[in-house]
Amino acid sequence: MQKNISKTLHNFLIISLGNLIYTVAVAFFILPNNLITGGTTGLALFGQYMFHIPITAFVYVFNIAMFLLGAWVLGKAFALTTILSTFEYPFFLSILQLLSSRVGPLTDDMMLATLFAGAGIGIGLGLVIQAGASTGGMDIPPLILNKLFKIPVSVSMYVFDTLIVLAQFGFSDVRQCLYGIVLIFIYTMVIDKILVMGAQKIEVKIISSKYEEIRKAILTNVDRGVTMLHGQTGYLLENTEVLINVISTRELVQVERLVKSIDEDAFMIISNVHEVQGRGFNLEKEYIEK
Repeated sequence: MQKNISKTLHNFLIISLGNLIYTVAVAFFILPNNLITGGTTGLALFGQYMFHIPITAFVYVFNIAMFLLGAWVLGKAFALTTILSTFEYPFFLSILQLLSSRVGPLTDDMMLATLFAGAGIGIGLGLVIQAGASTGGMDIPPLILNKLFKIPVSVSMYVFDTLIVLAQFGFSDVRQCLYGIVLIFIYTMVIDKILVMGAQKIEVKIISSKYEEIRKAILTNVDRGVTMLHGQTGYLLENTEVLINVISTRELVQVERLVKSIDEDAFMIISNVHEVQGRGFNLEKEYIEK
């Protein structure tokens, strides 16, 4: 029970931090430099230009409307993971917009503003998604379309972002539009990196006649599990054992040196793994007496 409460509080803090970083990017880089972007912020910029609706007011109303729609279509579990972001982002935005108007833009260089805004939005959204939550707003329609019509979330999200950016072309010059496209590319790539950060591992496949010594050495010196597969060489058709070892990037050099110290002729295949789940990774290690 205590562990679940602690995890929930940790997730809430991560979601809040993610929304704060996202809002800093919008308030100090996007709005002062008149950059265009996708998502709820892009819609708010369009609403401000076309109907003179204050950005913060638009975000509040739109987020609440999307939250209610999402709760109705996607259920209570969705509502619980989204309610924090639904109210936090417009709240942070109202405060930081006021602060930004007094401090002024951190930079008037459009390229620097685009880079920092893209990085900030990517990190912020990535943290929120990594915590198992949604940022609300324009994140919700793709989830609804996915549930009702099985349309992939990524596809509909890109389509919506593209349409929102195109809608802003009418009141933006070509330079702003080009920077807006770069901005979307940057935060998309940063989100991908954030989501695999810490989860990415290295898989090492080892083929050696001294497999038993290598197995024991890895278990003892590296404290990582080893899986053994029965194999056969393709040329001489000799039976052999293939050791599979999943490690962190920092442990790679140690494993390589360990294997080579036992068998210089060992055949090793090293590849990147995007995510690993199980004991020793996302679950605590469990030692079993033989």
